[in-house]
Amino acid sequence: MANLFKLRKGLDINLAGRAERKKIQLKSNGKYALQPDCFIGVVPKVVVKEGDKVKAGDALFINKNYPEMKFASPVSGTVTAVERGERRKVLAVKVDADATQVFTDFGVKDVKKLSGDEVKAALLEAGLFGYINQLPYDVVTTPDSNPKAIFVSALRDKPLAAEFDFELEGQEKEWQAGLTALSKMAKTYLGIGAKQESVKALADAEDVEVNVFDGPCPAGNVSVQVNHVSPVNKGEVVWTVDPSAVIFFGRLFLTGKVNLKRTVALVGSEVKQPQYADMLVGEELQTLLSNSYDSKHNVRIINGNVLTGRVTTKDGFLGAHSSEITVIPEGDNADELAGWIMPRFNQFSVNRSYFSWLFGKKKAYSLDARVKGGQRHMIMSGEYDKVIPMDIYPEYLVKAIITGNIDKMEQLGIYEVSPEDFALAEFVDSSKLELQRIVREGLDMLRRENG
Repeated sequence: MANLFKLRKGLDINLAGRAERKKIQLKSNGKYALQPDCFIGVVPKVVVKEGDKVKAGDALFINKNYPEMKFASPVSGTVTAVERGERRKVLAVKVDADATQVFTDFGVKDVKKLSGDEVKAALLEAGLFGYINQLPYDVVTTPDSNPKAIFVSALRDKPLAAEFDFELEGQEKEWQAGLTALSKMAKTYLGIGAKQESVKALADAEDVEVNVFDGPCPAGNVSVQVNHVSPVNKGEVVWTVDPSAVIFFGRLFLTGKVNLKRTVALVGSEVKQPQYADMLVGEELQTLLSNSYDSKHNVRIINGNVLTGRVTTKDGFLGAHSSEITVIPEGDNADELAGWIMPRFNQFSVNRSYFSWLFGKKKAYSLDARVKGGQRHMIMSGEYDKVIPMDIYPEYLVKAIITGNIDKMEQLGIYEVSPEDFALAEFVDSSKLELQRIVREGLDMLRRENG
């Protein structure tokens, strides 16, 4: 019997452009790139050079501080460039794919007979261990960490989020093999939504403890689930794994090959036909975005979710943890007659400042990327508390981070949070602060301090 957690705090934002549950078939242009920035906390050391031939599963770069941690190429082909930025920072390792794919064979393994150390060794060898993150700090974990538990959240409830139930169809064996593999390394918790209890592969998953979270966004955030099930105290570590990565792990053990294919939702009010497509991690977005929206409009393309993703272009590449590619209006050409004095029936608001509240929650809104105002003094209004369902004081925590008060940060629960937990607070914040960036800087500060 699954444990039920009812959450009251949060906010569901109904945006126009949700993906229809059907897939389009894409023809790749053969250009791929693995980006170290997708793996927060990793110091990359490139182990290939331009012109090298690689197989799918071969390492493109490693973690300089933990050389046993490899990061696998999604395809076989020729390394075309190692792109660097300021101070020679590695931005991407680019590969042009072969017409016929060749895979490095890591050998089929019966995951039920493996020990935790053998599972970890297999993931390290295949370049997949880097898809495991950890709390505290919300960074890629390290091979020497000893987690007290592993958490997987199959509930994606952010605006326009891709439905994991749809991605899971036909991959139930790989999913279960991945969960079993994780359970060998530590006690594993699977979080699902109330509506997902009818999905047998989720509700009846073996070798894990299933917890049902019923409530508005961000009930699907894995750190919110950790906070309710097994909070992180100073000195403790929990691992967190994206559900798509669980399928990656399962494929490795069942086939002996690295297959980084994931189901991605093309969403947003500017998209002509929002729907799903299967893509490899690192695939160029031109394949997906070609003719998918009206190029005459100024749009913002987001690699990931509308609340937490990164701005990109058609020439960008699918992020390692991106389940959505979102296209929304930029808003830089908006011309509103009389500005704020208008009743605004088509503008979303969390309070009754606009008359749109008369339509209730059913109306789907087409929001643009404007901030609508500059930064101003931080007001202790309780706005953050209403949308963060965690046992912390978010406003006081943000103030402690801004002032660099590490003792206060620890006392106020920074070990339990990740930047995405503050995405909704950033959305409703009347002070217009970049809360996710502030929290990221606070976590990095604490990690450096603790060495």
